[in-house]
Amino acid sequence: MDNPKILIIEDEKQIARFLELELSHEGYIVDIAYDGRTGLEKAIAENQYALILLDIMLPGINGIEVLRRLRQVKGTPVIMLTARDEVTDKVMGLDTGADDYVTKPFIIEELLARIRAALRKNDLNKQNIDLLKISDLELNTARHEVKRAGKIIDLTKKEYDLLEYLIRNKGLVLTRNQILENVWGFEYAGDTNVVDVYIRYLRSKIDEGYDKKLIQTIRGVGYSMKGGNSEN
Repeated sequence: MDNPKILIIEDEKQIARFLELELSHEGYIVDIAYDGRTGLEKAIAENQYALILLDIMLPGINGIEVLRRLRQVKGTPVIMLTARDEVTDKVMGLDTGADDYVTKPFIIEELLARIRAALRKNDLNKQNIDLLKISDLELNTARHEVKRAGKIIDLTKKEYDLLEYLIRNKGLVLTRNQILENVWGFEYAGDTNVVDVYIRYLRSKIDEGYDKKLIQTIRGVGYSMKGGNSEN
């Protein structure tokens, strides 16, 4: 990936500036947020971040909560930064979905090496998800081709985007607002009923006529993609 873009969420401005200079020198494009809420908004709204450096002790929303909310909608690689070298903090961060953990004060060469490792791992993961599968449903992201039980299914662009988002988050319960933000766009101001309409479209194409119903309704919450039988 050429000139990866990295988001720094760090309230200590001297550290943030130091990281910005070092990362820029290494050829990265850098963006900074000085509090948790702003950082979360940037992380969710921006589609081009290759990696996020996230401090734990942040004003507004702490780093663990930022990570928890981010992981509900995105898998962007995250390296946690903190001045606290406590095992419980590390376990909590990793369990919430952090890819790595660096304790302050850190040696910049080590952090740069960890960033390179995280980016390499993410690139390999992307190469391995050209074919997304759940039960007998297959989605080829390279060809934008969808099959169920070997039969090609014709989807519109928005139906495809919705299906890809559901499959990538299979097993998770997704609210209508989460689906709107990630499929229609963060600034979408329309009615959440559009999600229900497109779910019906998808069901008519990928579930109708099959014993296994893959798209499940979680009443009062939203939808989930699972490879089993369900009531609609």
